[in-house]
Amino acid sequence: MTASTVQGAAPPTAVSHRLGLVLAVCCLGQFMNVLDASVVNVALPAIAHDLRFDRHNLQLVNNAYTVVVCGFLLLGGRLADLFGQRRIFLAGAALFTLASAVGGAADGPATLIMARAFQGLGAAVMAPTTLTVLSTTFTGPEMRARAFGWWSGVSGAAGAIGVLAGGVITEWLSWRWILLVNVPIGVVLLTAVACVVPTGPARRGPRPGLDVPGALTVTLGLMAVVWAVAETHAYGWGSVRVLVPLAAGTVLLALFLLIQTRFARHPLVPLGIFRIRVVAAANLVAFFGIAALFSTFYFFTLLLQQVLGYSPVRTGLSYLPLTAGIALGGWGVSSLIPRTGARPVLLTGLTTSCLGLLWLARVGPGAGFVTDVLGPVVLVGFGMGAVLNATTNAATADLPAHQAGLASGLLNTTRQLGSALGLVTLAALSAHRTDEASGQGAAASAHALASGYGLALNGAAVFAAAGLLAALAVPARRSGQAGQGEVQSSTGSAEAPA
Repeated sequence: MTASTVQGAAPPTAVSHRLGLVLAVCCLGQFMNVLDASVVNVALPAIAHDLRFDRHNLQLVNNAYTVVVCGFLLLGGRLADLFGQRRIFLAGAALFTLASAVGGAADGPATLIMARAFQGLGAAVMAPTTLTVLSTTFTGPEMRARAFGWWSGVSGAAGAIGVLAGGVITEWLSWRWILLVNVPIGVVLLTAVACVVPTGPARRGPRPGLDVPGALTVTLGLMAVVWAVAETHAYGWGSVRVLVPLAAGTVLLALFLLIQTRFARHPLVPLGIFRIRVVAAANLVAFFGIAALFSTFYFFTLLLQQVLGYSPVRTGLSYLPLTAGIALGGWGVSSLIPRTGARPVLLTGLTTSCLGLLWLARVGPGAGFVTDVLGPVVLVGFGMGAVLNATTNAATADLPAHQAGLASGLLNTTRQLGSALGLVTLAALSAHRTDEASGQGAAASAHALASGYGLALNGAAVFAAAGLLAALAVPARRSGQAGQGEVQSSTGSAEAPA
């Protein structure tokens, strides 16, 4: 069987079983990636105490992972196109597993930070590759929507499950198992990838070279920008530690655009891809949607623990309705997208999420979970699950198979930028509102904290509304019926779909 030629019709039992295994492997790889981005948060105090981090360096445990992931996603997606999706999937999974083992055994801050950086590199290779495998394996509209539904549901749910897993593992075992648990999972994943993931569609003609100057400039530029944004939480926007990397990142990204348009024979990102309307609009929706969702994860955790007084384990359990909503939302719209296209699903999901966030922002001290929290959390989860599925489908549907990695890398990069920039913006607004409500220098009361977190959740609703406006630009057509928009990597031009 050639997996890349599978169509939407019902396959024989053996083929269907193999496709199910491919989907399970891709979902497991993405689950590991997203889980690791959130599971560490609850364990940070224990890590700081055990390894003697000072308060200025503790943020590096998260930032080392986030910065490297964001910087290398575009390159990771392109590698799958050039060197084969199974080979790159195996490389990313092996690096992620090895780095997890080193991090779990770390005896000091430097070792843990380096391990987290290499975890991020492995994740940056794996994440777009999982999407590449799905987009080249499930080519029929209905099967494609169903596969992306499972992938999107797992992606969103893993972020919420990470909070629960982090609380349980830290409280009942040790923070080290947050990383060490990836080792047996990684071994299973590597075996499964080697056995069931196809090598990828055959490429006609000579393999284009890798755009090394473009890869270096965009990777270093994205890393510098995300690093600068991450540092604003500790040092403020006017600090030299923020302005210098921000300026350097801006220059590098400008140089990257120049290389892509003027000098690269085989551009890493053919800029003509953005002339395909659905791809450009879907990436914009993804930016705002993920900015809203991951900011919600952060502030919902603080709201439960610091305003409602929940323990880490109870906080994790409170995420279960959100997790279930995301999974059901992503899976539930799978049968709709092939018939209606992505736009109606995006508009409905973003509207539902926006209303849920506005409702959640009203939660304050003394609120009950069932009466005040459960309803908005379910709305946010279900709406964002639908959005994750629809954006994934729209952003990758109108490209030829040999550039699926490019589209996947773009989408994942957009999501990482949205999560980083959205969170730091809302964190600054929240801190300012909390200081105003409690008085500068005074200990923040539960009411002051609720005011700050409420403002941040209202801000997340604004992000969802911005995504709603962007979704209006998604073409109103049925998925799979328009012509494929061919992107020509040698010239950077694109022919928009009919």
